[in-house]
Amino acid sequence: MSPTASPTVSSPVRTIRIGSRKSQLALVQTYWVQERLQQAFPDRTFEVHTMSTHGDKILDVALSKIGDKGLFTKELELGMLNGEIDFAVHSLKDLPTRLPEGLMLGCVTERENPADALVMHETHKDKQLQDLPAGAVIGTSSLRRLAQLRHHYPHLSFKDVRGNLNTRLAKLDAGEYDALILAVAGLERLGMADRIHQALPAEISLHAVGQGALGIECRADDAEVLTLLKALQHQPTADRCYAERAFLRELEGGCQVPIGVNTVLDGESLTLTGIVASLDGQTLVKDSMTGAATDAEQLGTELAKRMRQQGAQEILDEILATLNRG
Repeated sequence: MSPTASPTVSSPVRTIRIGSRKSQLALVQTYWVQERLQQAFPDRTFEVHTMSTHGDKILDVALSKIGDKGLFTKELELGMLNGEIDFAVHSLKDLPTRLPEGLMLGCVTERENPADALVMHETHKDKQLQDLPAGAVIGTSSLRRLAQLRHHYPHLSFKDVRGNLNTRLAKLDAGEYDALILAVAGLERLGMADRIHQALPAEISLHAVGQGALGIECRADDAEVLTLLKALQHQPTADRCYAERAFLRELEGGCQVPIGVNTVLDGESLTLTGIVASLDGQTLVKDSMTGAATDAEQLGTELAKRMRQQGAQEILDEILATLNRG
């Protein structure tokens, strides 16, 4: 080195800030992401920053009546756009299919079981869903679950239930409900798999778009974060979820609309099944399409268009009119 040369000063390695909701399940999922990234990049620092979202604060109103598709994401998205956090971890089913300008879905993690779970009150532990007596009260905050279960089990009664998983289970155990319908993946992630009485088959309840997978949302121009997130991307899950999200996007449905899906990946072939149901469960439009996994989004879009022509649009129009009147 010449006497006049300056020593090279390396710039500090950037700390990556991960955004999360404050709920127990959200934190379990976010810390799982943090741990996997820390293992993949031991020289980096990943910090978790928590925020309360609109959906976390309103617990006494049914989700379908709040009328906002970004209930659990908006505050986190603002944090990214404002530079407060670098990416956010979501249950993919909560992430709208249309994201704010400047943000993108940067990664989809390997999917857990996407099925819906039946959780029974102790007095019915010897029964299955179809064995419950007429008028038994089933708790669910999902119009998708509600419509499909009303179709198959019109003799049952349904009541909205909000709050985190522990709150919902406490209401069940206190006798407010005879059973709850929750997500298998959420119960398993919280170490509550023993509460699952039955995983509902797809013939009874098609699951929510993206259910069981985590979606990591980030700034579209953040090449460094996008490179890091590649370590968590699970392409088979991503292909399935891209098809599901394209299906939902084309139908323009959110948490207020009973839309369910199921995807099966067989080698390079992807089969997507979708359902659109009326609120009372009396009218269902259900269909399937198979295509190449590499064309997942096109597959979802085409199935939605075909189902529209089969009567799905009329169902959706009536649901939106009903909800607007309510």
